[in-house]
Amino acid sequence: MSREGNFTEGKILSPLIRFMVPVFLAMFLQAMYGAVDLLIVGKFAQSIDVSAVSTGSQIMMTITNLVTSFAMGTTILLGQRIGEGRGKEGGRVIGSSICLFTMIALAFTVLIPMLCTQLSSMMNAPEEAFRETSEYIRICGLGSLFIIAYNLIGSIFRGIGDSKTPLMTVLIACVCNIAGDLLLVAVFHMGTAGAAIATVVAQMISVIVSLLILRKVGLPFQMDKSDLRFDGSIIRKVTALGIPIALQDFLVGVSFLVLLAIVNGLGLVASAGMGVAEKVCGFIMLIPAAFMQAMAAFVAQNIGAGKYKRAQQALLYAIAVSTMLAVVMFAVTFWKGDMLSGIFANDPEVILASADYLKAYAIDCLLTCFLFCFIGFFNGLGMTRFVMIQGIIGAFLVRIPVAFFMSKQVPVSMFHIGLATPCSTVLQVILCLIWYRSANKKFASLEK
Repeated sequence: MSREGNFTEGKILSPLIRFMVPVFLAMFLQAMYGAVDLLIVGKFAQSIDVSAVSTGSQIMMTITNLVTSFAMGTTILLGQRIGEGRGKEGGRVIGSSICLFTMIALAFTVLIPMLCTQLSSMMNAPEEAFRETSEYIRICGLGSLFIIAYNLIGSIFRGIGDSKTPLMTVLIACVCNIAGDLLLVAVFHMGTAGAAIATVVAQMISVIVSLLILRKVGLPFQMDKSDLRFDGSIIRKVTALGIPIALQDFLVGVSFLVLLAIVNGLGLVASAGMGVAEKVCGFIMLIPAAFMQAMAAFVAQNIGAGKYKRAQQALLYAIAVSTMLAVVMFAVTFWKGDMLSGIFANDPEVILASADYLKAYAIDCLLTCFLFCFIGFFNGLGMTRFVMIQGIIGAFLVRIPVAFFMSKQVPVSMFHIGLATPCSTVLQVILCLIWYRSANKKFASLEK
């Protein structure tokens, strides 16, 4: 294995940052998929299309996050095997993961288009935009194979300590997505359908490019055709690690969909305003999310090598850097939310509603810099069940009840509804601090 992908020796902060930055840039470009859709639709289509794309993309983002989270099982298992010096088993892990995720992709390709109207109804999509919302979900659902393949390939690269290759492929795909949106939405005026088609084609291109690069560069260990099979022991380990993360992210995503459904009931302006705000938030949360992914891979290798203290040091470094950046994001989001919202919308009422909602997310920036680093740390340790439990508690015992309560207050305030998110994060951070003490007792004695 190359020195660059080995996190168990040498300095801590610089390798962690070097790994995190490409992860952040790749996530930034991936977020551009939905953002560019909304930006171009907001500039060249109508408020109906803005509402449809915002609601439809939120549903697809929830499904995509489910797959990405489940694929973390592959990232963690690969990282642990490499840290243990058992890299030869990497081929078995990758081969079994390909078989598993292919089955999932085929199921999603059939089910999502079939259930697109039911999903739109569950989201309480505004009547004026209901048909367009369903159409967006249907088209993106048909591209599930490419969405899932891209996320699996990314998890494999991160597991072997390579975050630069996924960045390169997603950059190419993002350029294609922008070109597709401009062509189909701005030139051919295809609205919601054009945005969805451009997104799927971009994902397809990213998969093709990733496979070509993987074929040329190769893996740091041997992988044979015989590895491409359902290996029961490997799949059980991948699912044991990935399912709790996926379930947690899915249910947290559902809680945000419930928030969106609550806001959709307030009318088209509120719906479009929250949709715009969520796109802005997608970028705001990229830094802590990138640290979370980097921490999982970094900690997994070090736990495999029996170096818990090194993993602890990485956590402290990540929190320190993430906090400094969070202060900047708080200031920009809280006081310049209208400017950020204006990037994605022209309607003054939509911009005002979005900016009001973003003030609450600005507060959350100061909390997620702790929460996401802890989540990445616990994922790397293999404590994915705790990650699931704390996420579910925060979502369903705090976020949804607070949002529902605030939506019933008169006059209704988007800021007050948005406060449900930082309220949830406070509880989750407390739970992580408590569980961190438990992790210390369990792993400190294993230090080699």
